[in-house]
Amino acid sequence: MATKQIFNPVFVDDVPEITPEDFKAYKGSVTLIDVRRPEEFVGELSHIKGARLITLGPDLENFLNTHDKNDEIVFVCRSGARSGRATLQSRAMGFSKSVNLQGGMLLWNDRKYPVEKKGEGAK
Repeated sequence: MATKQIFNPVFVDDVPEITPEDFKAYKGSVTLIDVRRPEEFVGELSHIKGARLITLGPDLENFLNTHDKNDEIVFVCRSGARSGRATLQSRAMGFSKSVNLQGGMLLWNDRKYPVEKKGEGAK
């Protein structure tokens, strides 16, 4: 059964994006995928609690090939570029409810929203 989409993204260069504020309001009810490298996930910018680390490439492709296409997914990276590519890839594979987190971890940290400092949440 299809579910109603929570987010109403704005499209920037064909990539559906949501603001950190919009994401923060629904963070517990969507799947958050961080596509950065493992050392970035636990590095200076840390990661958002509950994020799953699934790097670009074969790991992301495997996830997209096995995950429910009706799930609402938010992709995040350092600045929004890599997660934008992940969003476009997921959309091309039939994930109509996937979105990019605008500004990535740089903007999230700039807003002083909470992060986890350790490797918690990693796969």
